[in-house]
Amino acid sequence: MTIPSPASPASTPPQPPQPPARPAGSRPGGTGGPGGGPARALQRVTASALGPYQSAVVRIGFAATYLFFLVRELPNRHELYGPDSPWHWELARRLTDDNEAFSVLMWSDSTVWFEAVYAITLLSATALMLGWRTRTMSVLFMVGVLSVQNRSIFMGDGGDNVVHLMAIYLVLTRCGQVWSLDARRALRDARRAAAGLPPVRDVVGPVLWVVLGPVLVAATALGGLGGTLWLCPLLWVLWLSAAVWWAVNLYQPPREFRALLDVLANLAHNATLAVIMAEVCLIYATAGWYKIQGTRWQDGTALYYPLNLDYFTPWPALSGLLGSSGLMVMVLTYGTVIVQVAFPFTLFNRRVKNVLLVAMICEHAGIALLLGLPFFSMAMIAADAVFLPTVFLVWLGARVTNGRRRLLSALPGPSRTREKAGAPGTPGGEGGSSQPVASGAARDGRDVGTEEPRRGGGGEGHTLVG
Repeated sequence: MTIPSPASPASTPPQPPQPPARPAGSRPGGTGGPGGGPARALQRVTASALGPYQSAVVRIGFAATYLFFLVRELPNRHELYGPDSPWHWELARRLTDDNEAFSVLMWSDSTVWFEAVYAITLLSATALMLGWRTRTMSVLFMVGVLSVQNRSIFMGDGGDNVVHLMAIYLVLTRCGQVWSLDARRALRDARRAAAGLPPVRDVVGPVLWVVLGPVLVAATALGGLGGTLWLCPLLWVLWLSAAVWWAVNLYQPPREFRALLDVLANLAHNATLAVIMAEVCLIYATAGWYKIQGTRWQDGTALYYPLNLDYFTPWPALSGLLGSSGLMVMVLTYGTVIVQVAFPFTLFNRRVKNVLLVAMICEHAGIALLLGLPFFSMAMIAADAVFLPTVFLVWLGARVTNGRRRLLSALPGPSRTREKAGAPGTPGGEGGSSQPVASGAARDGRDVGTEEPRRGGGGEGHTLVG
């Protein structure tokens, strides 16, 4: 057997280097096809739900804010929103008929009905904070918030308006992708699928759908949804789309149909996230510009007056110490106006935006401490969280995970066994994998929408259609 000798360099003419092949339809300038940047942007907003950590923090923040509020006002609930309120049920009914507001508390003036609605609102806030059945709980949370606040609209402060709006927005977001029990369930189903095992049968989801369906039908038929034009179609779309998603998971139609549903869910989430950002900017811009027009803000003495009102001084000694310094009052007064007016204009500079974001969070923490408005401050800090950098949120999640593991390591053996059984690289085994997102965030340094693994479908339980 003869082995042919390799061709010598002299017998083989040198070949010029070949340029790397470009994908079909791409252009030499690296624009990636017709449309270039717009095409990539469209691909980005349809292929994934951006800002998973930001939306999760907003979900946890607002659910915790209203949960703590309901718990604190538990002894006073009848006087604030119930049958013993000075704004009694008949006055509330006449007002809601006039402004066409929605409140399930207007369905009956029974004390038992009020207690049931209050308890459901409290439980839905708890479940939403934990990320359990996030889609259904976000709807129940919205219904509870609107019902309680519209029952007595003269109670509360400006933070209630923020909670009111964000409770509506959360319904359209995929805010259970990370740091939620839904993400933990999705991770479990993915592991079973990788092992060739069938998914765990979901019983809770269909039961919730069957129970809430007749309530929606009766409320629609009897005119119990108020005169708000968007509320009835929104609730019906959510309820029917849950059935569509269940059918998709059960019968496995063509992948194109499921991809279409995911695209619709991603578009709704990303658009709502943009609306939340715009809402926060609008709040600060209007607050700052209205302050500029006030003479007390112009001469730097505006903060002196609330610091000397008994109603806004939970710590009189601290308020008196701060209010006695004219220089400190002037600095805080002008600093508040500057930060609020400047913040919307700093969104295009990440470093400056982060500095002002820290300043605003500190400002709201000071309001909670000095003026005794903790729930207003919690609501505004939760709204500000939509602008927090992804790198920081991933780092924070890792620190919480490490702390949880240290705590469990000090407990008896079963807890340590359960911890070892959790997913490596997940926030406590409950929030989905965070390591790919951390590396992506460190690479591009962007604040919102780093390339996270897609978590679609019924396992997460929080899409536009399921």
